[in-house]
Order: sequence, then structure tokens, then C-alpha cells
Amino acid sequence: MTNRTELNANNAKVAEEFRRTGGTVASRPGQQLVLLNTVGAKTGLPRTNPVSYLKGDDCIYVFATKGGSPAHPEWYLNLVANPVITIEVGSEKYEATASTVTGPERDAIYAEQVKLRPHFADYEGKTTRVIPVVALHRTTP
Repeated sequence: MTNRTELNANNAKVAEEFRRTGGTVASRPGQQLVLLNTVGAKTGLPRTNPVSYLKGDDCIYVFATKGGSPAHPEWYLNLVANPVITIEVGSEKYEATASTVTGPERDAIYAEQVKLRPHFADYEGKTTRVIPVVALHRTTP
């Protein structure tokens, strides 16, 4: 993706397929995807981003890799500015609160993701920033 318009169009296409199939996206086989429905930190506009997740004991974790880019992805900045979001997992949709996990807990969760999806190690190797791990805690039944 070279610009925001292309990225938004791709995200919309993936989100439409995700919703139509109950969470399966053909272009991302084997990936566990969640749709993050956020509010733009700068624009105030609604945004939907499909991202990989890892199931935790009482939450799900998402990883702000941006493919190993030196900058955080926009969706992460949106979560920091507006941590109450709506997420979609499979055919389920609910409100959640986002919080960034830090320190040894972050490192252990990221290592678990690398074990399951080794390409996440490549993202970490491409950047000098610490890739944020975000816990999404369900706030509605």
C-alpha cells in the first residue's frame, strides 16, 4: 500500500469479506483476524483495521508491527488517543478497552506470537522501535 486511500480501500475489502464469512479472509489463510473499529486520532472519523491477534486468558492481544516500519501504525495511535473501541472477532462484535502492555509481560506475549507466527520476528528485526502489544479487554457482554 502506498497511500492512505489504497490502505482504506484494502481494509474495507478485507472487512467486508470478514463480515460476510464470519471471520475468514481468503487472502490471509490461517490468520486469526480481528477488526478494530476505532476513531481517528486526528480526523475523528471512524476507521476499521483488520489485524492479527493472539487469544489471551481474559483478552485478546494485537501487535502494532506495521511490517517492521520505523513508525507506529495509525490504528495504534488511534487506540492510544481513544482506547474504547468496538471489535469484531468471528461473527461476534463487542466493545473493548485497549491498553498497551509493557516490560517483561509484553516481551513474553510477543515471544508467544513469534512461536505461532515466526514472521513476527522479521518485523521486530526490521525496526529499532519496540513493537507495541495491545491488550483488548471486553467491556460489554
